[in-house]
Amino acid sequence: MIFTGWDTPLSALKTELVQKEYEGFLVPDTIKNQVSALDCEKDAMNFAAIDDIWKAIEKLPPDPKFSYVQPNDLEAIRAKRPKGVRQLEMPSESDLLDKFHGAWIGRAAGCALGKPVEGMGIYGQQGMTGRKSIRTYLQNRNDWPLNNYFSGVDTGDDLKLHCPLSQREQITFMEPDDDIHYTLIALRILEEYGPDFTWRHVAHTWNNSLPYNAICTAETQAILNFNNAVPRIAKSNWVTPEYTRTNRNPYREWIGAQIRADGWGYACAGNPELAAEFAYRDACWTHTANGIYGEMMFAAIIAASFVVSDAVDLVHIGLSEIPANCKLSEASLAALAHAANCNDFEVYMDWVEEFYGDLHGVHTINNALVVIGSMIFGKMDFHQSICRSVEGGWDTDCNGATCGSIVGAVGGATSLHSTLVAPLNDTIKPSVIGFQEISMAELAERTYKVHQTVSKTRR
Repeated sequence: MIFTGWDTPLSALKTELVQKEYEGFLVPDTIKNQVSALDCEKDAMNFAAIDDIWKAIEKLPPDPKFSYVQPNDLEAIRAKRPKGVRQLEMPSESDLLDKFHGAWIGRAAGCALGKPVEGMGIYGQQGMTGRKSIRTYLQNRNDWPLNNYFSGVDTGDDLKLHCPLSQREQITFMEPDDDIHYTLIALRILEEYGPDFTWRHVAHTWNNSLPYNAICTAETQAILNFNNAVPRIAKSNWVTPEYTRTNRNPYREWIGAQIRADGWGYACAGNPELAAEFAYRDACWTHTANGIYGEMMFAAIIAASFVVSDAVDLVHIGLSEIPANCKLSEASLAALAHAANCNDFEVYMDWVEEFYGDLHGVHTINNALVVIGSMIFGKMDFHQSICRSVEGGWDTDCNGATCGSIVGAVGGATSLHSTLVAPLNDTIKPSVIGFQEISMAELAERTYKVHQTVSKTRR
């Protein structure tokens, strides 16, 4: 029996073919033809046929020409990372609480801004790319360039928004979203288990705190693997991250881990190396390779953003915590080089789409480049950077939230003069058990306490 958590077994199998080639495995035409011969509807749940093909895929040899070195073990990752600043000077204590508040506000504002167009950004509409669809929607309402929450006004163009509670006409708080949920989960884990938490603590906290329907893609499959492998009456110590992250999990290099970076970055403010380590523990049981590296890189960037304000410097700090010869590092360095030679975000995004547009809309790497570009071309301005991150398309709420954390931490809450702030009323109403409604000011205070504990025990 095949257990798939996010999509049908056939759809997952097709995604697995793409993933195996991306990882540097040789997929023969015979297997591709077998998959192509399966009918999308009739064979969607054809467990026997799909299982046979999947088992054959798992035995494929690696391509000897694959030149990237992409380990999944923390020690091996650290052995392959470039030189870098592992720890910065501690942020000023007098500013830290304000910066935590700014980071939470930024995450919520960026997430809420991108939420109504997430589907549009990933899949596009009316035959247009996601980025083009977003631009057309805004132009048709005289709202281009993006400068406020999306209006749900109908102009007859048949372009559709989602999530009305995050649209301009109705927004009064940050509604439930996984980009917020995982940041809350990180806070809870650190409050309950402290800095020595393990990946199993993460898994158990998900089980205790998150509705299953609030978990997506790689996370859906990993928690399904974890629970299928561990009967409730048995101990779980035998199950491994290798199993949970890889068994029938074709989404293992998608963005799901990257959006979980923020809480670790907050807790380790000023200590990017430790933030990357915490991120690794969080990511290692759901993702592999670049999926892990995305969370490690952005956790380090966010930790550094409490001290460092230059976008390029922040990216280099993040890159110093992941293998130098991985696809994410290669793409990020190429993006920095290209950004240095153009002065327009749209031109930059044309380049990103040209070279990385074949990746799925919720892959780690293409979305990481959107965030990098939004930081650079938004000039680390809170409002402009977040707006650019959503204009870039693909996973708009994820990119808006990640960018928002960074620029919010840089500026602090007292400096956030943006039309995106007031409508949220400093309030989050998530679907995480125990966090049904909470102010971002309270979250900042709790984050500050966690940071104090971490800094005393792990510096």
